[in-house]
Amino acid sequence: MHDIEHPDVTRAQRTGYPKVQMAVQPEHCGTDIYDSEILAGDAIILLPNGEILLEENLEDYLIEHLGFQFIKAK
Repeated sequence: MHDIEHPDVTRAQRTGYPKVQMAVQPEHCGTDIYDSEILAGDAIILLPNGEILLEENLEDYLIEHLGFQFIKAK
């Protein structure tokens, strides 16, 4: 009776490399003013001075550049 071996094990032993599935990466579209990577489909904000801001960095921008304060109502 023959030993049964998983095809991935056989391939790795034969080639020295396991079968690797490549993950699909979204298209890179640049970076925002905080050097955060912008990917295709991300929500961005175009600032009046022409710079780009990733929407998830909006709160940081409002605090650091415009002096906004976020507080809880009492």
